[in-house]
Amino acid sequence: MRAIVMREFGGPDVLRLEDVPEPAPRAAHALVEVTLAGINYADVHARGDSYLAPVELPYIPGNEVVGTVDGGRRVVGLTRGGGYAERALLHRKVTWDVPDGISDEHALALALQGNSAWHLLFTSLRLTKGETVVVPAAAGGLGSLAVQLAAHAGAKVIGLAGSAEKRKLAEELGAHAVVDSTAEDLTERIVEAAGGPVQAALEMTGGITFERTLAALAPRGRLAVYGYAGGELASVPTRDLMERSITVSGFWLPQLYADRTALPTSMRALFDAVADGSLRPLTGATYALGEAAQAHHDLAARTATGKLALDVAR
Repeated sequence: MRAIVMREFGGPDVLRLEDVPEPAPRAAHALVEVTLAGINYADVHARGDSYLAPVELPYIPGNEVVGTVDGGRRVVGLTRGGGYAERALLHRKVTWDVPDGISDEHALALALQGNSAWHLLFTSLRLTKGETVVVPAAAGGLGSLAVQLAAHAGAKVIGLAGSAEKRKLAEELGAHAVVDSTAEDLTERIVEAAGGPVQAALEMTGGITFERTLAALAPRGRLAVYGYAGGELASVPTRDLMERSITVSGFWLPQLYADRTALPTSMRALFDAVADGSLRPLTGATYALGEAAQAHHDLAARTATGKLALDVAR
């Protein structure tokens, strides 16, 4: 039922009630014909049921896809599992149209790892121009994006990587200095490369690497934790936090899925950065859908660089 005000020339207004069909509500979910599915460390954890969210079988891994909807419109989006498939159901709140000029491979790199890198730096750490920030796995999918975003924001980036090849790549992406992430004297090497203790750091390995990174922070420094790829969770020494007024925050991207502005803001910034050339997503190997196990092996072995993906048509 709709109320319509009618006005006859020179006469009074007349209110008339008229039956009209209400517009159909827009479906909350979109069925995506998947082109590429992203591979992340979260998938490796999910396989062993060691992830933050418990895994209930049967389970299909995959938390991000790029594909088409409505007969050909390109989209990229986030899932809560189910991405390793020819079709995936995505909530429209976490699905975005891919701008012309941005490839499927680049769009895929932005969905989970790009959004995570952006919010780790600018929401969790509140990184500002002139500060020094440590970025682990600086040649990986998330790390390579974080290096570029931080450098473009005017920060001094200390990149961590386990091989000479990866450290060279991190430098090419904009890291001010690079450090061997496997070094036993990691704390001292970070401080030396930075010219003193650092104001901010990202951490995703856990165990002794967490402790060594935390020790490299200056008083009132900030550490954002987003993983434990080494398989060992770390305990935060609260005495150290108090003595140096250090802030340690955790980050898990799904906590932002229901936020009405957080991810749209970061996706727009990421798309714009790729379009203007200030951000270059680092694409890695692409595997056939049936080669997901090999992809997980390569990721866990830390032999891969850039964003890994599954081509579901292969």
